[in-house]
Formats: sequence, structure tokens, C-alpha cells
Amino acid sequence: MDRIKNRSLLNATCSGEDDAIAVYNPATQKVIAYIPSVDSQTIHSQVEASKKAQLCWQEKSAAERSAILKRWYDLMVENADDLARIMTLEQGKPLAEAKGEVMYGASFIQWFAEEGKRTYGDTIPSPTTNKRLMTIKQPVGVAAAITPWNFPIAMITRKAAPALAAGCSFIVKPANQTPLCAYATAELAYQAGLPKDLLIIINNHSSSVVGEILCSHQDIKKLSFTGSTEVGRELINQCSSTVKRTSMELGGNAPFIVFDDADIEQAVKGAVASKFRNAGQTCVCANRFYVQDGIYHQFVEKFTAAVAELKMGNGLKPDMDIGPLIDTKAKNSVLESIDNAVKQGAKIALGGQVEQGLFVQPTVLTDVTQEMDITHE
Repeated sequence: MDRIKNRSLLNATCSGEDDAIAVYNPATQKVIAYIPSVDSQTIHSQVEASKKAQLCWQEKSAAERSAILKRWYDLMVENADDLARIMTLEQGKPLAEAKGEVMYGASFIQWFAEEGKRTYGDTIPSPTTNKRLMTIKQPVGVAAAITPWNFPIAMITRKAAPALAAGCSFIVKPANQTPLCAYATAELAYQAGLPKDLLIIINNHSSSVVGEILCSHQDIKKLSFTGSTEVGRELINQCSSTVKRTSMELGGNAPFIVFDDADIEQAVKGAVASKFRNAGQTCVCANRFYVQDGIYHQFVEKFTAAVAELKMGNGLKPDMDIGPLIDTKAKNSVLESIDNAVKQGAKIALGGQVEQGLFVQPTVLTDVTQEMDITHE
């Protein structure tokens, strides 16, 4: 990990001071690093620095910005193994899955490095002969994002890459559970030639403190958020005072539907991949399954057998399919959902128990009805 370690990743970490944020390995529940909790005054100073850097950045040609982004992409690919290891250590997902996310995250940088050179405007037919109408696209200024812990690299690059390609500067508040991925990704951007004030990482013990500043600061013109609907609604309200542009990727409750004429083997394969990716901790995981009567029992039997084959353990070990849940709050939420479902009449076909620490067995519940809380949560 020498290429990543040499500079700002290590400079950003702390030795355990009172104002530091502890980062835990969810597989072992041991502290692996400390990062600074940035106070409000410093955040305001960083926004000012970001604004100044952005004014210089937007003067560069799209081709110049693209060249830096391409170098950033190359460094992400070169350091994919190290980035994946960092992700597994602080997030818990199996190493192969982490490597997949690194490459997925890098692909956004590659894509927008090219798309940034194609920010075309439009010419518009004029209602009069002595006027010509056209539109041009310009960077909005300082863009900010609040990103989740479940995809700690991809959720940053998919937001940072288009902003930087367009000529904006970018400030990101990563989840306190997974900040090391953000620091490592930013370090590679700096090594690629991106000025440090163009990509700023901030964390605070209180996410609401950071959110309030990002939403209310006049110099931040755009906010992107991936997370719960409840928090997204509050952020939109806070952004209204400064009439910010916002992009919100919020919660959902996605069904997986299997009809009688389905290829059951393929349906089971797809169901397992959909439900148990990242131990079920993704915004695109199926939340509930609807299986038509004609194949219900057959599907349940094959699905349960497939889930039973999943290997659970520390993601650094080879051939693991399921890692730990992210923290104690997540574990308790899962166990409470299972317990409530059973009390309301559901049956446990598989799992339902804690193996150790934050590892909860992959669980299959049957005889779930529309009236149960778990169908809607």
C-alpha cells in the first residue's frame, strides 16, 4: 500500500485524541484508525478555499480537466487491491466484492473524464430574424455530497467525477464508519494532479452539524445525498433557504417477483445475488419476495438450499460470501425485524441467529403476509 500510504491518508488520521473519530473493523470490532472531527469554523474555511480553487479550475479547458481525471482513473486501477483491502477492513464486505466496487467506482471517473469534453449547449430557432438564441453549460461552483457507508468508494466517485469534469470543486462528507476509503481515493486524485482544495473530505462526530453547514452555506451551489428518505427530506428543507440544486437518491422497498413460468434455477440465482450482496446492505437489494402459488414451495426449497451454501466470515479470508453487518445498530435492527416477523406469524426456514459479534446468519423467512411489519420496513 506504499503508493497510497505515503501522503495524505496517513496525514489525515489521528492518534486517538478526544476530538478524533474512531474507525472500527466490523469483523473484529477493533479500532483500526482515528480520523479528525473537523469543527464548524474549519469547515467554513474549507468551503472558502474550495470556492477559490473552483474559480481557477473552471478556467482550465475540458481537455485539461479530463487528462487529470484519466490519471486518477489509472491510479485507482493500479491500486485496486490496496483500495479493496481498505474497504474490507472498515466496511466488512468480502474482498472480491470490495475489488468489484473499486473497479465500478473507477469506471465513473473514466466515463466522466470523457463526457466532460462533451458539455454541448443548444441552438434554438428564433421567433425573429434579427436574434440568435443559444444555451451554454457552465459549472455551478462548489458542489457537495453526503455519501453512505455501504458503497464507500463508488458513491463518492459517481458524484465527484461529474462535478470535477464540469469544472466544479467538490466537498464530500463520507460516513463516519467508512472514511478511510474516501481519504485513500482522494489521495490518488491528488497524486493524479488534482489540487487538494478541489476535493475536500470532511467528517464530524455529528453528521447533522456538517449537513447544516453544507445546506446553508451560500457558496455551496449543489448538494447530492444518498441515504434514507427521512434524512433526504430534511436536507431538501435545509437547502431551500439558499435555493440549492439537489440530487437525492433515497430509500425504497423493492420487491422480487417470481411467476409460475419462471426458470426457477435462474430465479434462485438472481434472488441470492440480489438479496445477499454486501450482507443485504445495499439500496438495490430486494426487500421482499413475491412467489406465485404454483412454484412457491419449490422456489422456497431451492432458495433456502442456495442460501445455506453461502460462506460467512471475515471478508479478508478467501471465498467468503457474507461479511459482518456494519455496526451494532444494524445488527439489532435485523434481529428485531426477524423477531417481530416471527411473533406476527412468519416461520424461520433458515438462519436467524448471531454467529458472533456483528455476524448474523443469512436468514430465510416464509409465510410472510402483507400485514406484517417486515413487508413494509
